[in-house]
Amino acid sequence: MWGRSSVPAHIAPPCVVLPGNVVTTDEICADIRRAHPELPRLEAVLRVARATTVRTRHFTRPLGAPTVAGKALVEERNRAAYEDALDLAAEAGRRALARARLRPGDIDAIVTSHTTSWTVPSLDVHLVTELGLRPDVRRHPMGTVGCAGGAQGLVRAHLDIAAHPGANVLVVTSECLSAATYNHEDTSLESMVYKVLFGDGAAAAVVCERPTWDGPGFVVEDTFEYVLPDSADRYRGRLSGAGLHFDSTRAATAAFNDCLPALREWLGDDALDFAVVHPGGPRILDDTAAGLGLDGAGGALRHAWESLAANGNLGGSAVLDVLFRTSVQPPAVGAAGLIIAFGPGFVLTAARGHWSN
Repeated sequence: MWGRSSVPAHIAPPCVVLPGNVVTTDEICADIRRAHPELPRLEAVLRVARATTVRTRHFTRPLGAPTVAGKALVEERNRAAYEDALDLAAEAGRRALARARLRPGDIDAIVTSHTTSWTVPSLDVHLVTELGLRPDVRRHPMGTVGCAGGAQGLVRAHLDIAAHPGANVLVVTSECLSAATYNHEDTSLESMVYKVLFGDGAAAAVVCERPTWDGPGFVVEDTFEYVLPDSADRYRGRLSGAGLHFDSTRAATAAFNDCLPALREWLGDDALDFAVVHPGGPRILDDTAAGLGLDGAGGALRHAWESLAANGNLGGSAVLDVLFRTSVQPPAVGAAGLIIAFGPGFVLTAARGHWSN
């Protein structure tokens, strides 16, 4: 779906909140060895896991906690995932309001994304109270978009502003992947990679027709949403008594290239100067750089690679972390750019525009 609009949407530099438990890849590999000493080809599995390039990630609770590497069941894991995600989300939202120089009552709509627990009501309702938003604020809750959440939230904000010119929209994403998906019941190669790949965190950004802050920002001009046909099984969640599990197929790693013809059709002949890409892992970053004709780790995608190494894949918050890093070392004013993220089964969400100061 194309989302063209004559109304621009300015994105303030996002605020990213990371929890305090820093866990190294060495520590996770040691935990995998402890829990699975008889796993076939264990050292080969760990080499594949280390190839994610993630050095550290942040967890809301220590690695040895019952809801992370322990044996907590689904009820306890679900409760921990939501409670921790809500705390992170509220802090990210408060910081985003302060950065945009807005009061809670100035927010006309809130877009939330949270996938790592099943909780009703969810972030959209609780944040109205936590942040002191108006009770008549428009709410756009998203509960299954996963890693696409940050980009999807920006797209929803753009569409809200197009329908309500002059609106101020707050986008908040928060995931607690450690409590949800770090589970020693899962022993596949993919599950070992995901133990190393994911981290916890929240992010928030204000989106306005006219910026209320000083400094740089991305201006959305057009958006694109695409569901890869027959891809529902490529990345998917699964619930059991032991918790939430994240599964994928072999075809998952090729999903971006399968979407590339549709993405290129939308982009047309427009050249890109930079891209804010969801750091889902090395393969998807390499494929995105090649598909868009951009430099990889040392060039246009360097902020995505830096985010992946320092924080792992933060789910929906990851692309907002990359956008924040881009704002710290911004492109030239007027540079043409793309924000793009990916989620389960395989969905692609993108916004194109330019850099403004």
